[in-house]
Amino acid sequence: MRKFQNLLVTGGAGFIGSAFIRSAFTRPGFTGTIVNLDAMTYAGNLDNLVGLDPARHVFVHGDILDGALVERLVDTHAIDTIVHFAAESHVDRSIHGPAEFIQTNVVGTMRLLDVVRARPHVHFHHVSTDEVYGSLGFEDPMFTEEHPYKPNSPYAASKAASDHLVRSWARTYKLSATTSHASNNYGPYQFPEKLIPLMIANCLDGKPLPVYGDGGNIRDWLHVDDHAAAIWRVLEDGAPHEVYDIGGGNEWKNLALVHCLCDAVAELRGEPSEKYRALITFVADRPGHDLRYAIAGDKIARELGWRPSYDFVTGLRATIRWYVDHPEWIARVKTGAYRQWIDTNYAGRSA
Repeated sequence: MRKFQNLLVTGGAGFIGSAFIRSAFTRPGFTGTIVNLDAMTYAGNLDNLVGLDPARHVFVHGDILDGALVERLVDTHAIDTIVHFAAESHVDRSIHGPAEFIQTNVVGTMRLLDVVRARPHVHFHHVSTDEVYGSLGFEDPMFTEEHPYKPNSPYAASKAASDHLVRSWARTYKLSATTSHASNNYGPYQFPEKLIPLMIANCLDGKPLPVYGDGGNIRDWLHVDDHAAAIWRVLEDGAPHEVYDIGGGNEWKNLALVHCLCDAVAELRGEPSEKYRALITFVADRPGHDLRYAIAGDKIARELGWRPSYDFVTGLRATIRWYVDHPEWIARVKTGAYRQWIDTNYAGRSA
């Protein structure tokens, strides 16, 4: 079992990073400190971190591209583990502006690896995505750790490149590093450019629910708290240089998922489902839209004993309830840079 005391978490004010931090402080065996480095771009949100003990959670507003800053944080706080969440992660944004994705996801990862290269006692965990594997057909077996890389979007390509950097730096410079790929996450605090929170927010506002193509694309869904628990298991017992795929075991067609969301929102608000289903609007398909993602979790279950704990329908209903109960959170994040980008690129599609 790997022992760690002081963690540097990159992108810890984002959706998955903040969930990991909140989860870490509930672990009975963890008594250390987490240094949270986040550039606070549009998706970073300090509301996600309210209530954390300031004696154990140190927030730093900074960029992973600043190698000198990362070095200083690692040395000052005696960091023994880096958990790397920081990334530009929205496919549509990568299509409109890929350069930023290359800088953050590729060059930023290299900067972190170079810090670890000079401090090989630090373990590096890289959080990646199933999108590096490309797309599956309806009848294809699920992705595994042995599946070839076939990224189909600038976002996926940037994450694939960062995966290769982690592997090559670890092998060449004999670093302790692990990588994980996860399927689509959902849960509280997710920024409403992603499918589930976007649909919930638009239902609550009575605005169109934009569905790409005919809604037949399939995604596997993983609760963010299950993802956090899986990463913790990899940190504890994951073998150096190994890759672990983290799947939720919940494949849904996008349109069926939107119908389920409409029905659940309607039930929670005591209104007819048809009111929300009528908001569904089919829009032109995304360029290079992957048909299906489905990722097997056999290796992490077999070697580390991790399996998802959330039933999808139960987890989805709890997620909807969280958004219904937190309209002020939605209102705050749907301003500024997010609003400007939506207005520029999605006029008439979504809000």
